[in-house]
Amino acid sequence: MPVEQTTAGVQLSILSNRLNGIVRKMSNTLMRTGRSGVLAMARDFSCCIVTAGDELLAAAESLPIHVLSGPDLMAKSMKAAHPKFKRGDAFLHNSPYHGCSHPADHTILVPVFDSSGNHRFTVQAKAHQADIGNSIPTTYFGSARDVYEEGALIFPAVQVQKNYENIDDIIRMCRLRIRVPDQWWGDYLAMMGAARIGEREIIELGEEIGWDELEEFVSDWFNYSELMMDKAIRAVPSGTAEHISVHDPFPGTPEGGIPIRSVVTVNNKTSRISIDLRDNPDCLPCGLNLSESCARTAAMVGVFNSIDHKVPKNAGSFRRLDVHLREGCIVGIPKHPTSCSVATTNIADRVSNGVQAAIADLGEGIGMAECGAINPPAASVISGVDPRNGRSYVNQVFLGKTCGAASSSADAWQTISHVGNGGMCFMDSVELDELRHPIFVESRGFIADSEGAGRFCGSRSGFVVYGPRGGTMDIIYNSDGNINGPKGVRGGGMGACAHQHKINTNGDRVEVPNCGRVTLQDGEMIASYSCGGGGYGQPFDRDPELVKSDLLEGYISEERALKVYGLNINNSG
Repeated sequence: MPVEQTTAGVQLSILSNRLNGIVRKMSNTLMRTGRSGVLAMARDFSCCIVTAGDELLAAAESLPIHVLSGPDLMAKSMKAAHPKFKRGDAFLHNSPYHGCSHPADHTILVPVFDSSGNHRFTVQAKAHQADIGNSIPTTYFGSARDVYEEGALIFPAVQVQKNYENIDDIIRMCRLRIRVPDQWWGDYLAMMGAARIGEREIIELGEEIGWDELEEFVSDWFNYSELMMDKAIRAVPSGTAEHISVHDPFPGTPEGGIPIRSVVTVNNKTSRISIDLRDNPDCLPCGLNLSESCARTAAMVGVFNSIDHKVPKNAGSFRRLDVHLREGCIVGIPKHPTSCSVATTNIADRVSNGVQAAIADLGEGIGMAECGAINPPAASVISGVDPRNGRSYVNQVFLGKTCGAASSSADAWQTISHVGNGGMCFMDSVELDELRHPIFVESRGFIADSEGAGRFCGSRSGFVVYGPRGGTMDIIYNSDGNINGPKGVRGGGMGACAHQHKINTNGDRVEVPNCGRVTLQDGEMIASYSCGGGGYGQPFDRDPELVKSDLLEGYISEERALKVYGLNINNSG
């Protein structure tokens, strides 16, 4: 059984909120000072606090796929590589073989010391980069056969500051290799600023309440979190269920795609949940392979999506979870030089979806349907030369992707983006994208009759039509879900599949692949359609007022209201 906490409940709440407040200050810094649109508009970053024992303590408003597992592994690799680190040091980490999610997620690690020189915590600021020196202008390289073809600069906990001063050798290396050096430099400064603010705030908190008292709180907070997790698991029926979620075929994968099997075992007497991912294909010659951190996190995302949302997400609640992986598996522990370029999204989403759908099979009122797959062209990395100033640009846009799944108690979050994102990334402002880049967004919106029907509905498919303005633009994307759409659970329907096509200057539609690089000339457009999301429960059980509301809003047609939901609107409404 979990150990009861001794810290008073009010104090426990106050201190947990103060630590989360520190993380929010770090995140605010990244949001306000990041130079790339990935950070300043889309908010594709996460901050967290890890204990001196390498346990996740606080990660307020972070992307789940970034932080549930990985910060712990990166902190361990920092200490292994630099056993004599000290105050004023900082480390750059993006190695998927040493705990990072994928190479695009540059992470700054700063160890926090008390006045006596004791290591107390490690703060981390992780920010997705638009360019990291890949062989092609993208950080999502789905068809890379290995890390060498991927071409990314890999930093396995490399020291970048000493005595609070930058180590210029590393900075020069990055500025020479990365296509948009000033943009990267601005993002680097934003990450470093966020991490140093976290360091400063924790030192002030430790000196205010006492370091020993803070350490006692951490122990009690973990124990409380484990108690909450214990209670949540006891509300789930015991049993074993498995779910197979199939990723579409990409270059370097089998023609039939990649079936990902998640086996979930719940024991509500011992309050444990086990997720077994070992019965899956070996690593493939592509960029879809999961890092260890993403494999563990994806499994945990599926669990936390399926149980009481009030359970804190930290090392205390993690004590009740067992994630089983194997080396050399596409869903597991990769070995260098396996490419993990796209580890945070495609296959990771298939794991999370599999876990939450399997839990839904165990009983009514738990689990979740499948979220839609990612990444359609509306979430591509765009690059080219801006004719307005003659400068090269590389940036990922977040113009439109929906993909949300229905839960056991509510309709989908429409713009969740993807299951590992958890809705934490923002959709880009059309006006700001058009100001920043030579891009024209013709239209975006929802597609009617594309939701996963159910007692609770999955999201509708989102569409975006855009292209370059005054020049040539390359777009690189990895769009899963063109063939294998998001499945519903407990009688819920499947959400719409993704698709995309190019529109020539004469208006003709040209099919383009689901994964690859497309060059658009001035006047050409790409039409991007994201997946919908799976439904939960039988559609005929849906509240008629909700069906009527969807019909009046234009989200569903009269024919769908009648045939799928059994609702006929008469002349009086």
